[in-house]
Amino acid sequence: MMATFPKDFLWGGATADFQYDGGYDEDGRGLLSHDFVTAGSATRPRQLTLKLKNGGRGSVNAHDSLPEGAEPALYDDVYYPSHQATDFYHHWQEDIDLMAEMGFSTYRFSICWSRIYPTGEEAQPNPAGLHFYDQVIDRLIEKKIEPIITICHDELPNYLGEHYDGWSSRHTIDCYVKYAKTLIDRYRGKVRYWITFNEINILSGYIALGTHQQDAQTRYQAIHHMFVANALAIQAGRKIDPAAKFGTMYALSENYPATCKPQDVFASYQTRRNNGLFYVDVMARGYYPSYTAAKFAQENVKLEFDPADLELLKNNTLDFIAFSYYRSAIVKVDDQDQVIFSNDNPYLKSTPWGWTIDPLGLRYCLNELFDRYQKPLIVIENGLGAVDELTADGKVHDDYRINYLRDHLREIRNAITIDRIPCFGYTMWGNTDLVSLSTGEMKKRYGFVYVDMDDQGHGSLNRIKKDSFDWFKKTITTAGVDL
Repeated sequence: MMATFPKDFLWGGATADFQYDGGYDEDGRGLLSHDFVTAGSATRPRQLTLKLKNGGRGSVNAHDSLPEGAEPALYDDVYYPSHQATDFYHHWQEDIDLMAEMGFSTYRFSICWSRIYPTGEEAQPNPAGLHFYDQVIDRLIEKKIEPIITICHDELPNYLGEHYDGWSSRHTIDCYVKYAKTLIDRYRGKVRYWITFNEINILSGYIALGTHQQDAQTRYQAIHHMFVANALAIQAGRKIDPAAKFGTMYALSENYPATCKPQDVFASYQTRRNNGLFYVDVMARGYYPSYTAAKFAQENVKLEFDPADLELLKNNTLDFIAFSYYRSAIVKVDDQDQVIFSNDNPYLKSTPWGWTIDPLGLRYCLNELFDRYQKPLIVIENGLGAVDELTADGKVHDDYRINYLRDHLREIRNAITIDRIPCFGYTMWGNTDLVSLSTGEMKKRYGFVYVDMDDQGHGSLNRIKKDSFDWFKKTITTAGVDL
């Protein structure tokens, strides 16, 4: 008998609001931290545009500290990708119909916090914002596509950054929990899976945390507040909708030791634990692990917390673990005892953006996570960023994407059927083309559906099926038997 995916396996795609939705100044939406970020490129980083203390204008790299007295500002002569993105806000019916045509059984997307609470502080949510997501969710359910909702995807209302220094303040916890409770109550019985935060283990900078400084103390204090907010949202969510399941999403692409030299092996182990699994440990197990003491001492971090926080974390752990997997890296220790990351794995090929292609690493990751946590898993992001060319006859031939996805899906199937890992779904990143997070470019495309738009937001925004569209449709229909 040929191996297939389980009958109830969730097949779909994934997007983020600030990369996909657009409509940034419509229907009462407030400014979002990402709205001030410009486009970049593989060689030129994205910039956060600023109003300086002296009234002038300036910019910093998107993840750097802000100069003293500077605040994010918008300028008419600058292109901000999040403002239009690829305009799901006006194409949502068409895009959902395309998902249904492919046979999606799920769609993971994020709700824009500032569309629901424009500043984060309002006592009541924005009715127009809720109406938009009402339509999206009802359309998905009508098409038999299960919504998986990310409550907070690398963003927050800009007001909370400007006035409270974002997640460095416990005030932001209260604002987030109010927002989360609004969504869970509004969509109880319609949404089964909730993701509280996206890639929490790699968040940094004003755009993701709303903090003006990016030192270790500020960052980990902000992360602790997010841990508390997650636990409070789960606690409230289980009362609102006992059938709901709660998870958090982590960036967990694998890393390996560069050699069998013990220093390389141990550095790889510590790196994996400190940069990824630490966050899952706290949220899935419910406590700060013992190695945290050494980690924080090394980075001169002294957390401030309410003693009640620890009991809260203990009693409100995750139901499932969601993670992204795109590539793997190698770790080595040089002659000066410095830990060095590299994508230069001689056994692997790379994408045009230098990301290694490592399908077996995904199976490795699934096994690693289940061995450690014994919780259901979902691969919530995976995909290939590439330059897709629209041919004269209006086609996009993306065999390279098909090959990448086929190889990764085969390893997920092996993890499920051979290793008996409870992976319950797969949502390919950027099922309809969207703006790249890492560079702010449009030419770095991921989707099954091509969107006619260039790096400066110009184009018809027409949707065009790529070759991978039909391939993924067949893969879903056959439950992956032909992989």
